[in-house]
Amino acid sequence: MIHTITISRQVGSLGRETAKAVADTLGWRLVQRELINQAARQARTPEMALAMLDDLGLLGFKPSAAEHSAYRKAVAQVMAELVEQGSVVIVGRAGQIILRENPGVMHVRLIAPKPVRIERIAAQQGIPLEAARAQVQASDRRRKSYCRRYYRINVDDAQLYDLVINTQHLTSAAAAQLICRAAAILPQTG
Repeated sequence: MIHTITISRQVGSLGRETAKAVADTLGWRLVQRELINQAARQARTPEMALAMLDDLGLLGFKPSAAEHSAYRKAVAQVMAELVEQGSVVIVGRAGQIILRENPGVMHVRLIAPKPVRIERIAAQQGIPLEAARAQVQASDRRRKSYCRRYYRINVDDAQLYDLVINTQHLTSAAAAQLICRAAAILPQTG
């Protein structure tokens, strides 16, 4: 039985909204950025938390290799504790890698074509399309680079996930419904 869902998402693919809808539907805990803060506190690297929250790299934080390592170890520990508790939806932070061997964990990737994501970001933030395009490109670059550098994987590799959903023509509620249905029928993964 599935008791934990990790959600990896491209910026503008309705990831946060979908994750919240999944958690609400299942009555599970939703863990997003709080995981970063908890892990950074455990690793005693508050600058690392700020760097990880800075999706676009605008704040200029440059944590050391030791801080990165301590942070990643703390994130893995926090995730292991969450899996033990069960009934949790974990958004981001390479959960699909860290928890890939855990039974009962389903890994989901939310994607959408870049033009759709750009339009969504522009509408959500009330900014011009060019500014939204720059945000999407910067976020994509940072997320791919992080996973490649620290976990030696391509975040877009479909084999890392049990379910990949293109939200181009879906609402977050429809994507959440697909995830919940898959969780109900999927045997334990790991």
